[in-house]
Amino acid sequence: MTAADGSPRPIVFRNGLVLTMDDAHTVLEGADVLVVGDRIAEVGVGLAAPDGALEIDASGGIVMPGMVDTHRHLWQTAMRGYGADWSLTQYFVWYYLEWGKIFRPEDIHAGNLLGAVEALDAGVTTTVDWSHGLRSVDHADAAVDALEAVPGRWVLGYGNIQDGPWNWSTAPEFGDFYRRRIDGKGDRLGFQMAFDVTGDPAFPERAAFEVARDLDVAVSTHSGVWGATGDDSIRLIHDNGFANRKTIYVHSATLSADSYHRIAASGGSVSVSTESEQSAGQGYPPTWTLRKYGIPVSLSMDTSVWWSGDLFSAMRTTLSADRSREHLEAHAKSETVTHHALRAEQVVDWATRGGAKALGMDHLVGSLEKGKKADVVLIKNDASPAMFPILNPYGHVVFQAQRGDVHTVVVDGRVVKADGRLVDGGTLATAKQEVAGTIEFLQSNLGDAWRSGMNPDIPETKVLDNPYQYTDFASGSTHGQE
Repeated sequence: MTAADGSPRPIVFRNGLVLTMDDAHTVLEGADVLVVGDRIAEVGVGLAAPDGALEIDASGGIVMPGMVDTHRHLWQTAMRGYGADWSLTQYFVWYYLEWGKIFRPEDIHAGNLLGAVEALDAGVTTTVDWSHGLRSVDHADAAVDALEAVPGRWVLGYGNIQDGPWNWSTAPEFGDFYRRRIDGKGDRLGFQMAFDVTGDPAFPERAAFEVARDLDVAVSTHSGVWGATGDDSIRLIHDNGFANRKTIYVHSATLSADSYHRIAASGGSVSVSTESEQSAGQGYPPTWTLRKYGIPVSLSMDTSVWWSGDLFSAMRTTLSADRSREHLEAHAKSETVTHHALRAEQVVDWATRGGAKALGMDHLVGSLEKGKKADVVLIKNDASPAMFPILNPYGHVVFQAQRGDVHTVVVDGRVVKADGRLVDGGTLATAKQEVAGTIEFLQSNLGDAWRSGMNPDIPETKVLDNPYQYTDFASGSTHGQE
């Protein structure tokens, strides 16, 4: 779907219900979205389109910005659903302590490829690949190779759970990787450093923060994770001058008021993974308290080894969890909630504009406005009874629509999904073949542990006091550590 000179063919979405997600959250009925090149040229009613433009009938559907996922471990997609009954402890044991260290570069590639295709198929046009399985630069190259093979917008979060961030970030090969694969690649491939801060008062993570500062890249960190990272981590980041508006704190579900104040004061944001928090045990999904402190929110899926990989589910569970907490708080005081504080409109914003703001990409994506990058999603399914009538558009996106209703996806002005099917089906076929190879590799190496790993026993050792085996530090705040 390109012009004769190889540039994207102009596209016009006709007669749709358009959620612009601009500052005013403008909603337009029976409206058009015109795409020329890689940009949105106009949003309005009855737009004139260039000759030869691809006309997409959006009537009966919702046109909205591509969604933004700010934290997903794509490499784990190869094990989709394997850990459905895990606790967070069991996740740590399997990936951090036992089997994560055997993943080869080709296994990282396989998981990334399948996960990236899945994201696009579900209308997620920008995804942070929180890639903490990069045990070597070869693994990192494989991760980027997969991302570059899929026509989405990606941010590589470089991490390594098998080594201290103060080691891998300062190694010469890391700097060489950044220069070779990331620097100057444009807005389709961004970069973060992804590592956790254990709370060790020696703050060995300082070296990694200094590398991030020198490269002028963001740090994303799992915070407020019960039993792993807590208030000491936030205090160390803040008091050492590394907390800033680029910092993304993932989960942040079990923190004190002091930590939330520090995050808010420094301009940081929180990536909420509701399916993860409410199932794995990081803490209660924290949107109810983040709203209290005015901390910006984005949404994320975390990992398909447990949960779904689409932001419709994230929006639905996030709104439900927030309201559930609101009701429980009221009931505890013998009160009744008569008006919900959090609305569907706000959750759709978090899944689009909120993610773009967190990544510093709000000038490019997250809303349908003239001049922004053309990352556009059409939700339409004439064969689905759940897609009619559309009365409350925000409520419909959150509670009625699902990934199967994603009709068209455009990234950077190019159609990557049309009429409900991915344009490049070959990449999905390749991803399936590669993932099958990874599963065969894991099964042959694990033997009987493959099946028992789906519901692993807790080991007798005290490793649970510290999942980060690259350091001897263990917090005294949980697990009775003395």
